[in-house]
Amino acid sequence: MLLIRCPVCGVKGEEGDFHAGGQAHVRRPATSDPVNITDEQHRDYLFLRHNPKGLHFERWRCDRGCGKWFHAARDTVTLDFKAYYKIDELPPVELMRQATGYWAEHFAPHLKATKAKKPVAKRNARVRS
Repeated sequence: MLLIRCPVCGVKGEEGDFHAGGQAHVRRPATSDPVNITDEQHRDYLFLRHNPKGLHFERWRCDRGCGKWFHAARDTVTLDFKAYYKIDELPPVELMRQATGYWAEHFAPHLKATKAKKPVAKRNARVRS
């Protein structure tokens, strides 16, 4: 039995208290250019999902608590959940870096944006005695 925690309301429970929603971060092709969407693009959006061995990013719904959808990063081999995050958030950077295959390609632009941000230099505070 999978043990899950909702990142929105904090409720914890078994997988029967939640509803699995399949692959996370699925982009609807019609939102960017609805006039020029092909039948193949629409078919792929509706029916094709990635199901890798190892790290996978999924959608879950909190049925027992708040009723909100959220994302989870889970290892499909060990069934261990690595992280939970809200539906409008990205997974933790360390998990995006660990992603392989389709997920590595999917998160590559987000990782580049993360690297492009320069850290803010902190001034050393002198302690006066």
